[in-house]
Amino acid sequence: MPDTTLNEHVDALAADFDEMGEEEERPQTFAELGVPGPLVRVLAADDKKTAFPIQADTLPDSLAGRDILGRGRTGSGKTLAFSIPLVARLGEVDADDFENMSQFRHEVNRVKQEHAEERRSEDFVPHPRGLVLAPTRELANQINDVLMPLAQIYGINTTTVYGGVRYARQIRDLRAGADIVVACPGRLEDLIEQHALTLEKVEVAVIDEADEMADMGFLPPVKRLLGQVSFDAQIMLFSATLDHGVDEVVNTFLSDPKVHSVDTATAAVDQMTHHVFETTQGDRHALVRTLASGKGRRILFTRTKFQTQKLAKDLTKNGIPAAELHGNLSQNQRDRNLAAFESGDVNVMVATDVAARGIDVSGVELVVQVEPPEDPKSFLHRSGRTARAGHSGDVVTIVLPNQRRRTRRMLHEAGLKIKPIQVTPTSPEVLELVGEPAEPVYGWTLEQSQPAGNPRRRKHGKGDSGDEHEKHQHRSNGRNKDRGKDKGGKPFKSERNGHDERDRRAERGEDEQRFEPKKNRAERRAAKFQGRDNRELEAREQRWEHPEIQEEKRERHERKRNDKRREKYARLHEQQRDKAERSRESDKRSDKRGTDGKRGQSAGKSKQFSKRQGAPTKKQRKSEARAERRYEETRRGERHVEQRHERDYDRRNGQGGKRIHRKEIRVIRDERSEDAKRHDRRMEAKYGNRSADRKGHGERHDKHAGQPYRKHAKIRKAPFRMR
Repeated sequence: MPDTTLNEHVDALAADFDEMGEEEERPQTFAELGVPGPLVRVLAADDKKTAFPIQADTLPDSLAGRDILGRGRTGSGKTLAFSIPLVARLGEVDADDFENMSQFRHEVNRVKQEHAEERRSEDFVPHPRGLVLAPTRELANQINDVLMPLAQIYGINTTTVYGGVRYARQIRDLRAGADIVVACPGRLEDLIEQHALTLEKVEVAVIDEADEMADMGFLPPVKRLLGQVSFDAQIMLFSATLDHGVDEVVNTFLSDPKVHSVDTATAAVDQMTHHVFETTQGDRHALVRTLASGKGRRILFTRTKFQTQKLAKDLTKNGIPAAELHGNLSQNQRDRNLAAFESGDVNVMVATDVAARGIDVSGVELVVQVEPPEDPKSFLHRSGRTARAGHSGDVVTIVLPNQRRRTRRMLHEAGLKIKPIQVTPTSPEVLELVGEPAEPVYGWTLEQSQPAGNPRRRKHGKGDSGDEHEKHQHRSNGRNKDRGKDKGGKPFKSERNGHDERDRRAERGEDEQRFEPKKNRAERRAAKFQGRDNRELEAREQRWEHPEIQEEKRERHERKRNDKRREKYARLHEQQRDKAERSRESDKRSDKRGTDGKRGQSAGKSKQFSKRQGAPTKKQRKSEARAERRYEETRRGERHVEQRHERDYDRRNGQGGKRIHRKEIRVIRDERSEDAKRHDRRMEAKYGNRSADRKGHGERHDKHAGQPYRKHAKIRKAPFRMR
């Protein structure tokens, strides 16, 4: 009986442990991580109910307002990891204060209307409250696509800022209301210099792909932009590595950051299968066409823009429609090509490394690296276009015989051990990856699938078609055509009387309105606020009459920021002094140990001398002496050859090798500039060549008086000449 009880107890404990293990392995939902209810609804509608590891790791701290330093591989869900806290912290309406969603939406619309009234003021300067910095235009658009549905539920407006787009359009979007700006650093700095926006009220700032920004040389503008952000703003930085100055940004701008690293920079995705196909130069083009002929989506990476254009044209000519993506395309062309690839009009995208970061297209089955990349980081980012969000995918790297060694070294640095396979276009390994080939399509053009214009603006409802008003009118007439009518189809009596009265007023005042001068904006605003309290005007007048208040606020903010930075740098200097003091104490102890004998003393002195004075070693001294001897021998040989040539020349000219006396000719070369020479010519033409008799202009009182004007006269020996 006791044994039976003990066994039952052990079984119960084992079951508890199993349940705990299952609970730990079960992915957490967004609601369990503290995400607000409206955002949970939006994510669930997009079939996103559970969090990825990096999201589950960072969301509790980021929602609490802590600075975040996150590191994760590409395709791990970093964009959603910072988009959720960005929107949740900027949302001004708390969903927990309302009983249902209708009340929540009503309050959101009221707050949105207040912001619209604020933007109507004449001195309004756009001041976003959220900022996301991205290295490329494609990545900025991808981040905006993830942010937009989350921000709309809170009435938050988002916009993108990057190069390749007209300034006027972006300034118009900013003034229309931009609570969150997703920008590339270069164009954002240009708009700030034009006073199109200010970053003083940014509450949350995000730097995505910081290592890529460092590689592209964007870290200096990133530092300048972060210096304009409010001192108490939350900063989230995501990077694969902390090299090339990224650590300096972290130490300067992040305050006590929470570090989250779910994987290493070179970690491979479990669902990703790598293949290395070795082929010849003659079979490579046919092999690439075979790999691109499948039905699934695939991305082909090349090294240069010319290779991208040539390969896309060749595939399209052979019945495989392919879109291209590289740096020579305008933003409109990039968006059209990406839209064609995302919509499924084309299954093949040929791109350079500009697409290695920023393309987040689901269902990419195969990534083909036609040309191996230069470094392992680019290799991993290229490969990261497939096997995203838990899906599987294959990566093929095509290698020529002369690229075998370099590719092996790169794969080793990336942490991969893959054995190359020699293949042809008809090899079973190749045909297995291709699967069922697609039907060839000849004569395909981009205009057939994507009409001219900006597909992103059409996607987000920003199209500028001329019949937009007509569509809205038809839709309104169709839905509300029977509103205000009785069952017989006639308008109610009150409605009929109201319409008739309005028509009569319109007919009576038509001529008066026709000749009435139009009011400008200031007059319209004055008429609007007549008899009412204009808080905006009062606040503007207050700022105008008392500029010292704003100046005091600005000085207070700068003083606070400078004090904190001064304390930080003081701590750094103190650490450096402590380190130097410890090194000096260690040197003293070593010197004291070396004074036990003459040998030890001399050894200590020589070691100290070599460390502090940088004295060359014995090997270095021998090498320098050897180089000097070799130089002297070379010079002696050259002089010997010159003398022999001179004797031969004299012998050929009948001199019999006899040395004759030659007069040295000294030539004075004028080393002055052309302006100085021109000035001397003008003075000689005006006053003649009477340098000593000149008065006023250029009179010289030095030892060179009476000589031509010159700064420097370099004397050189002319070569020997025959008399």
